[in-house]
Amino acid sequence: MKKFNIKFYQHRKIYFAISLGLFAIGLIFNLIFGTELDINFRGGALVEYSYTGEVEQEVVDQAVEDAIGRAVSVTLTDGIGGTASQDQNSLTISLAGSDGISLDDQKAIAENLSKSYPDIEFSLMQSSSVPPTMGAKFFAKCLVAVALAAILLVIYVALRFRKIGGMSAGVMAVIALVHDVLMVYFTFIIFRFPIDDNFIAVVLTILGYSLNDTIVIYDRVRENRRILGPKVGYEELLDTSINQTLTRSINTSVCTFLAVAVVFVVGSIYGLSSVTTFALPMMIGIVTGCYSSVCLAGPMYVMWQNHKLKKAAK
Repeated sequence: MKKFNIKFYQHRKIYFAISLGLFAIGLIFNLIFGTELDINFRGGALVEYSYTGEVEQEVVDQAVEDAIGRAVSVTLTDGIGGTASQDQNSLTISLAGSDGISLDDQKAIAENLSKSYPDIEFSLMQSSSVPPTMGAKFFAKCLVAVALAAILLVIYVALRFRKIGGMSAGVMAVIALVHDVLMVYFTFIIFRFPIDDNFIAVVLTILGYSLNDTIVIYDRVRENRRILGPKVGYEELLDTSINQTLTRSINTSVCTFLAVAVVFVVGSIYGLSSVTTFALPMMIGIVTGCYSSVCLAGPMYVMWQNHKLKKAAK
C-alpha cells in the first residue's frame, strides 16, 4: 500500500479557495439559467408522444401551440425506450401551472402534428397532471427529508466520536455534506437538468456515501489519538490519519465512479434521460464527496478543536 505524506491541514486554504471558486461558477450559471423545477415539484401537465422519423423543433412548437392556444414547452428526444434501433423518438409537452391538458387538447395536438407530418404516426405514450399545491407539498417534504437526514447524521457522529469532540466532528461533517449537495445542485443547473425526484435521490445517496468516507477518517483519528497520546497536536493527528486512509478513499471512489459511469454511458446510448440525469450528478457527487471528506471536513474539524484549545487557554 502506498504511503502518503500530504500536509492537508497546511494546505486547507487552497482547498477552501477551490471550493469557493466552484461555488462562484455555479452561482453565475444559476443567475444565467435560473432553477428549473420538474412538474412533480412545481405542478402542471405532461404529455408524451412517440414517433418514428425526423421532425423540426420550430414546426412542432407551432403545431402544439396552435392546437391548445397557449405557450408550452416541447422537448424532442432521440432514441427512447431502450429500443434496438434508434429510430423511435419521443415528443414531450409540459405545461406549468394549474391548467391541465384535456383529452380534446391531446386530440387537437395529434391532429396538428399529423397535418404537419402526414407520413409520421404520433402515438400517445403517457399523460399526467400534478396540481401546483401538491407539487409544492411534495417538494417541501423532500427538503424536510434531507434536513432530517442531516440532523440525524450530526447526532450519530456526535455520539460515536464523543471522545474526540463528537459535536464539532458532526457539525463539520454536515458542512462538508452541504458542500456536496451544492455541487450536485450546480451540476443540475449547469447541464440544464430540471430539479426532480432524481435530485433528491442523488442528494440522499451522496449524504450517506460522503459521510461514510468522513467517518472512516474520524475513526482513524480516534484510534491514532489513543495510540499517539494527547501530546500530539491535532494537525499532525489529522494529517497522519488522512494519509493512512487516503488509498482506501481513492480506491473506493474510483470503483464507485466507474460503476456509475457505465450506467451513464448505457443511459446515453439508449436515450434514457431518467438514468442520465441521475448518473451524471451522482458521478460529480462521488468526486466532491471524496474531496470534501479528505480536504474539507478534517481541516475544519482541526480548526474548531484548535479554537477550543485557545479559548480554554485564555
